Amino acid sequence: MVAACVVADPDALPEGIDDSKKLSKGTRETLAGQLQADGSVRVGVARIPTDRIDDPATDMNTLTVAAHAEAISQVVTRTDEGLAGVADGADTNADRFARRVTECVDASVEITAEHGADEAYPLVGAASVIAKVHRDRTVAALCEEYGDVGSGYPSDPTTRAFLTDYVGEYGRLPDCARASWKTAKEALAAAEQSALDSF
Repeated sequence: MVAACVVADPDALPEGIDDSKKLSKGTRETLAGQLQADGSVRVGVARIPTDRIDDPATDMNTLTVAAHAEAISQVVTRTDEGLAGVADGADTNADRFARRVTECVDASVEITAEHGADEAYPLVGAASVIAKVHRDRTVAALCEEYGDVGSGYPSDPTTRAFLTDYVGEYGRLPDCARASWKTAKEALAAAEQSALDSF
């Protein structure tokens, strides 16, 4: 899981910022490079690794809050008085999400959240571009290590086939996989059933 925060004057943002899902990979890479090269733009990126996701003491909502708070905390400090920002509402209740993120940030910042904010607010769109580029780079690094892992999303047939093949060959999940993920559990169950069938 990757989350990002961008703090800047909206007028300093490069042309073409939008919800990252609406942009091509090349456009996202170009925009992310421009954002990170601009000294007037502060960028924070937080990654939640698979071992935190698999921790039974937490849940995805809490980790999403943590990721946003960690990204914000990288670029917002106690000396930033009166800052206000918008986050994409990563919860069915956007107000609850904003409240939870605010409680986890050790700085005086007023956070609101809205569904679809990455399309409506250029700064949130910029953060979504940064987060998507970092996620894409992480997946590309995994492809270098393991071969084609697909997009890493559970609906991706390539990702599902990769997990099934890996478990079939090694009898375990790769380190990059979330063991608590339904897709991973299905790959393990299929391998176990296949082993029983051939016994």
